[in-house]
Amino acid sequence: MAKTLNRLSDRFVKTVAEAGRYADGGNLYLSVSPNGGRRWVFFYKLNGKQREAGLGSLRDVSLKEARGKAEAMRKVLAEGRDPIEARKTNEGPTIPTFGVFADELIDTIEEGFRNEKHRYQWKQTLGDSYCATIRAKRVDEITVEDVLRILQPLWLTKQETASRLRGRLERVLDAARARGLRSGENPARWKGNLKELLPARRKLQRGHQPAMPHAEVPAFVGRLRERQATSALALEFLILTAARVGEVLGATWDEIDLDGRLWTLPAERMKAGRPHRVPLAPRAIDILEQMKVLRDAETSDAATSAAHLGSALVFPSTKKDRALSNMAFSQLLDRMGETGFVPHGFRSSFRDWCGECTDFPREIAEAALAHVVGNTVEQAYRRGDALEKRRGLMTAWPQFVEPKTGNVVQFTPKGTSA
Repeated sequence: MAKTLNRLSDRFVKTVAEAGRYADGGNLYLSVSPNGGRRWVFFYKLNGKQREAGLGSLRDVSLKEARGKAEAMRKVLAEGRDPIEARKTNEGPTIPTFGVFADELIDTIEEGFRNEKHRYQWKQTLGDSYCATIRAKRVDEITVEDVLRILQPLWLTKQETASRLRGRLERVLDAARARGLRSGENPARWKGNLKELLPARRKLQRGHQPAMPHAEVPAFVGRLRERQATSALALEFLILTAARVGEVLGATWDEIDLDGRLWTLPAERMKAGRPHRVPLAPRAIDILEQMKVLRDAETSDAATSAAHLGSALVFPSTKKDRALSNMAFSQLLDRMGETGFVPHGFRSSFRDWCGECTDFPREIAEAALAHVVGNTVEQAYRRGDALEKRRGLMTAWPQFVEPKTGNVVQFTPKGTSA
């Protein structure tokens, strides 16, 4: 067996990009997902049944550490015992924490996600934002009380988020049980479990998010421009383009054509799963130019700044190469005293303005919102995206929301003069 061990190299495991499983020997494999996730897996057969034990992601477990874990599992297997069962009694490799196992599972199932936004939502809800109290806890030690501590503060105030989070917790813990890492009932199960412990949820009013009346948007944009923050520029860009929150937060420079005044979103970032082009008005271009200056200021060599942009985020957070939190806009509205509206509601403001104040056809307004219009037959014949017709609409809207005072505050990067 010695000749078959240690086939992989450190360089290979860090650079391999093609999806598949790569054998290191001795039942140890590096599994690479289509989206680039890398995790260690130990495959073995016991009593005629094929089993799979996760050993952690590459970012948490080095090649050397994975080999050590695999060797320990082979020893347990040589004794006629099941390595997964041995973990339960701490006789074999340690049982992973909830955080490690959840991240591993996301890497495994991400191929089935609709788009990058879906993957982001899983990582965000199962990350420190909501699950900080259990991420360092062993996955076999999670209890109903742990799940309740996470869900109760959200259950009536953020019903949709709480419901989705509960479902994802149940999925993770079911997967842990399937891997032999825990036993007993799933503490995140709804029927006959949490349903008896949480208050009845109020009926959700879907599709009607609190929106600012369109007549008030120009004054709001004026107040928004008084704030020197990336989140303020990003929120104004959202208003001008009538885009969704996730679309703006995930915007990258390679989607932007400044010369052509066009923002092209790929299908995987769109809710409808279709590419979407957004004509950019002069003020939207101005915001992008300001963000480009900020990005250039972060690079020591201005000559390489253009190459540095590439797929980098247009509106990054203060943490390098990290997107703004999906709470950034809500927190900004709170600080501005605008607690009666939500960021997504500006799409409704735009749509109301289209219907009440303009003569643009309904189809053009819906296309601007990236909504699918008509039945399947109509969609088959309407293959264009009415880009040129939408240019007029996406020029008129920014003109309408332009503050009447005309005051514009330039966002000056640190270390430079205005």
